[in-house]
Amino acid sequence: MVRLNNNQNQNNSISPYRDVLKGLWNAKVMIILALAAVMVRLSYVSGQPEAAPPGTVTTSEVVNRSEELVGKSVTVRSKPLQTVGSTSFTVSDRQYFGGEPILVINASGQPFDLPSDGNTEVQITGEVRNLVLPDIEREFNLKLQEEYYGDYVGKPAIIARSITLAPAPAEIATKPNSYYGKKLVVTGAVENIQSPVLFSLQKNQLLDGSGLLVLLKTPPTVAINEGQIVAVVGVVRPFVAAEVEREYKVNWDLKVKRQLETAYKNRPILLAEAVYPSESL
Repeated sequence: MVRLNNNQNQNNSISPYRDVLKGLWNAKVMIILALAAVMVRLSYVSGQPEAAPPGTVTTSEVVNRSEELVGKSVTVRSKPLQTVGSTSFTVSDRQYFGGEPILVINASGQPFDLPSDGNTEVQITGEVRNLVLPDIEREFNLKLQEEYYGDYVGKPAIIARSITLAPAPAEIATKPNSYYGKKLVVTGAVENIQSPVLFSLQKNQLLDGSGLLVLLKTPPTVAINEGQIVAVVGVVRPFVAAEVEREYKVNWDLKVKRQLETAYKNRPILLAEAVYPSESL
């Protein structure tokens, strides 16, 4: 304190300069905080995508690049055409233009019912193989009904370890009872980011605020921005704010909670376990 008193005159002489510096520093801090707030509103960031499936391709690519893809894991999103036996079905990107269908054999260990609505897509992840029934049965511990597979022997097929319904956000919004309690993969454009774990999905990038509400169980490890196309994996249930808060330990701001209740009460919400970038809708 004595030293400060001895230099009081000098300190008084430079205090205007210090005040200027302090003012500039405070302004800089405010700008940084404002930018940080904008970034929190528009995106949240970190390392690698979560649960991103391997090698997303079209069914046409499986046919045309079969030599390159045989033995590799791929993911296909397409509309099922018809069942083959009790454990298989066909898909094609060009069902209305004479495209060659691809056989999908369910080796997931879980039964899968094809959607009754022919417009609903499914997402399949599995290994591309040339169909040799004895080899497939032995390697994947399957028992296939040979009489159904004559047209597909020697052709590329996908031996699926995962098959998931992949409806559009609008399909869930218009027919929620068809999807409640089911695991889905939903692809859409991100809109209306409320927090690092809460946003909406639209079918396209013409965002209008009426999309499917998504709540991530944990913060994602990939940057997500308004308008970005992503795929989200999760289960659909009716939105009841109190239940979601209690079961998922969410602590919403009262204003946000009221807005969500007004906009989404008893509408479907996708409780998501993973999100990853998608190349297309």
